[in-house]
Amino acid sequence: MPIDFARIRNCLQDFDFRRLFIEELGWSHPESRSAVAMTVGDADFHRRQIAQLAGVVVFEISAPDGRIPDARTRLAVHREIARLHHEHLLIFVDQDRTQSLWYWVKREDGKLRPRDHYYFKGQPGDLFIAKLAAMVFDLGEFDAEGNVPVVEVAARLKTALDVERVTKQFFRDYQEQHLAFLELIHGVPDEHDRRWYASVLLNRLMFIYFLQRKGFLDYKNPAARDGNQTYLQDKLAESRARGRDRYFRDFLRPLFFEGFAKPEEQRSPEARRLLGNIRYLNGGLFLPHKVEQSCPDLDVPDKAFENLFALFQRYSWNLNDTPGERDDEIRPDVLGYIFEKSINQKAFGAYYTRTEITE
Repeated sequence: MPIDFARIRNCLQDFDFRRLFIEELGWSHPESRSAVAMTVGDADFHRRQIAQLAGVVVFEISAPDGRIPDARTRLAVHREIARLHHEHLLIFVDQDRTQSLWYWVKREDGKLRPRDHYYFKGQPGDLFIAKLAAMVFDLGEFDAEGNVPVVEVAARLKTALDVERVTKQFFRDYQEQHLAFLELIHGVPDEHDRRWYASVLLNRLMFIYFLQRKGFLDYKNPAARDGNQTYLQDKLAESRARGRDRYFRDFLRPLFFEGFAKPEEQRSPEARRLLGNIRYLNGGLFLPHKVEQSCPDLDVPDKAFENLFALFQRYSWNLNDTPGERDDEIRPDVLGYIFEKSINQKAFGAYYTRTEITE
């Protein structure tokens, strides 16, 4: 079910999380709306159910001192509530209702791994809204009794909130993916050219992934940023329905060389139907590369892209995802860092001055 960015943004700006979950995300009313006092260690809190679905409960947590607690206390609150509701999401709010911290805990190998996601009043929150899209349920997903499996609700929370910040782990994962991707490129006999082209193709796809997560691909209203948040993955599924290993030739090449490389009026009718609403990008990233020009049999199987998108999906792609920073513009910090790392700098003279990234 498509989400309404404007209405969800209004709910977030108003800190009306109950309306957000029930009216926009399709969750159910809670069993109780009363605030319940609880003590964790030396700290007092109030917890209030704001929504639930299949036994998974969303709580709003506040403290008498009006502050959002530290990491150790948040984990203690989680442990206390988990005694009553094994699957849950906590939203810590400050007294003025201008700051919130969304708190979900991943259980892995017998360990608890908290995932924090901040939202501040006045922050546009486009990428935060994109995370919420995974939590949406529509009527078609409920059975005849109006139920949905708890495992599905828990899985949606995991999809939305189990994302890692873009750290050096990402770069290590990227390097591994680069090597795996390299082996799947066909029709390029020279190993140096294959390495070069693997970097070019991965860099293009990273850039496109940023665009889709900002709602800039296949949009209805460009000002509303209401584009498809899973555009690349959806087009891969459509391509596989038409036939095996056609995604690169039948979709990505038109996307690169007609979608991003040409103004809309210069695109063929077939490309416009295939691609949807795509903005023209006046730059060299999407012009035919030397390897593409010299290797007519160049091809890449679907498996390479399935693995790559699985990697991308594990990370948060908001370049300003730290507390208090703006997230209403695309900044190329991380892209530039990857360009530095993945291109032979001496050979191509590619350097990029970046701000500090998360270690």
